[in-house]
Amino acid sequence: MENLKSNPANSTPLTPIGFLERAATVYGDCLSIVYNDTVYTWSDTYRRCLCLASSIVVSLGIKRRQVVSVVAANVPAMYELHFAVPMAGAVLNTLNIRLDARTISSMLHHGESKLIFVEKHYVDLVLEAIALFPEHIPVPQLVLITDELSQSPLPVNAVNSRFYSTYEELVERGDSGFQWLRPETEWDPIVLNYTSGTTSSPKGVVHCHRGIFLAAVDSLVEWAIPKQPVYLWTLPMFHANGWAYPWGMAAIGGTNICLRKCDGPTIFNLIRRHGVTHMCGAPVVLNMLVEVESALYGHPAVDEAAVVARPDDFWGESPCAFVTLKKGVTMKPTEKEIMEYCREKLSHFMVPKSVVFRDELPKTSTGKIQKYLLKDVAKKMGSSSSSVMRRSE
Repeated sequence: MENLKSNPANSTPLTPIGFLERAATVYGDCLSIVYNDTVYTWSDTYRRCLCLASSIVVSLGIKRRQVVSVVAANVPAMYELHFAVPMAGAVLNTLNIRLDARTISSMLHHGESKLIFVEKHYVDLVLEAIALFPEHIPVPQLVLITDELSQSPLPVNAVNSRFYSTYEELVERGDSGFQWLRPETEWDPIVLNYTSGTTSSPKGVVHCHRGIFLAAVDSLVEWAIPKQPVYLWTLPMFHANGWAYPWGMAAIGGTNICLRKCDGPTIFNLIRRHGVTHMCGAPVVLNMLVEVESALYGHPAVDEAAVVARPDDFWGESPCAFVTLKKGVTMKPTEKEIMEYCREKLSHFMVPKSVVFRDELPKTSTGKIQKYLLKDVAKKMGSSSSSVMRRSE
């Protein structure tokens, strides 16, 4: 029995990176990533990640267990970095693009980040963040992620003055034959995430290769996702690594439909265009599509909406809508006009009995509308039946 102990022949560290290696073989010619007119297969994605990983190690000198940060939206580079960074033996740190520079600075400082991949839309945010570093702390190397389809211009002299290179340049000069660095043990760190710091200073959370492997597989099993789904990235990959679905999609050869920004028409267009089968999202995203708020989002003047319960002397509770209006709206609707609009779209019992206009709705740093705060406001407003009676007098 002594000869049955664990050895390289019968045991290998669990790692989700193996999902990509397998996908390149099993699903090599199948679509892996679609972003506007950019299309990759699983063979393409594996090759690109190998090239990028080799550049991270050889060109940028990143060592095992050093932290590599990413500040980007759900673009192809963000997806690829979930594999390329661990393939280089490094620890991936995806940062919330909605945070302020001071919070991001503290995360970069605390995590001892050695390299930051920055999408061009967030260059100013990151430059401000690293400018807040103490003088004795080395500044991480910077690599610029460009978005060829974006209309916004590149920051002046950004590449030459502050950035080592662009993302695509690293891919182009990398080695597609690179032997990626497998974890020495399955307990090696693979990602470093941070809480948003809404209640105190941000707290770091480290996950190991084994933990992410199991999380990815468990998510697939729990949702009963079949092989080769078409997955729409409405969930930010910076948010808990997209609930492990970047790796999970590789495990089952899914097609990743990347999405820079969520809005209802764009989501529905992509669902129709690509035959989307699965998507995830915070309530604020779903509110654009599957709940009562959808009627309000359909109003041409409404930017954001949330419906909560308000005390009602007759019904006990009644719907109360909090809305913000789109910038530039000249003909601002009245409370009555909003209710009449909803009455045309909804059953009458679902129509808000009161409408409150606000400059903005309270949100967490991850973009979730804080309905509990709105419920407190609605409660303090008193009974909606009493308000209706007063308005009719």
